[in-house]
Amino acid sequence: MATKSSTDALSWFVHDRLGMFIHWGIYSLAARHEWVKNRERLTDEEYKKYFEHFNPDCFDPKDWARQAREAGMKYVVITSKHHDGFCLWKSKYTGYNVTNTPWGRDLPKPFVRAFRDEGLRVGFYYSLLDWHHPEYPIDSHHRQ
Repeated sequence: MATKSSTDALSWFVHDRLGMFIHWGIYSLAARHEWVKNRERLTDEEYKKYFEHFNPDCFDPKDWARQAREAGMKYVVITSKHHDGFCLWKSKYTGYNVTNTPWGRDLPKPFVRAFRDEGLRVGFYYSLLDWHHPEYPIDSHHRQ
């Protein structure tokens, strides 16, 4: 059962309702789905091409935020790290991040700034699973 304080903290979500979830990472280059590595049983070597070519030249967070606000959205959630282990920011824990791609710079910072400037709340989807980590257990989701 939710406490009064947690209910109050979530009341904006119940009230605002309409938001946008941006599922975005190197898997986006495959143009199929975010589980492409798993579902198509891609090896690390086969999947590496998406990392090596990640360069979102059409990334325009100010325009995205303006359009989201104009469409009536009240919040946005972006995938900051998905199960493949790729991070959209520079991480001291892994080199498997956006700053080591052709894009070479942080994505969340300008994204957050643009959406907050338009009055939208910002959230992050962060997966604890990390198929890229060498100690990730071999299981039904990581068949390698």
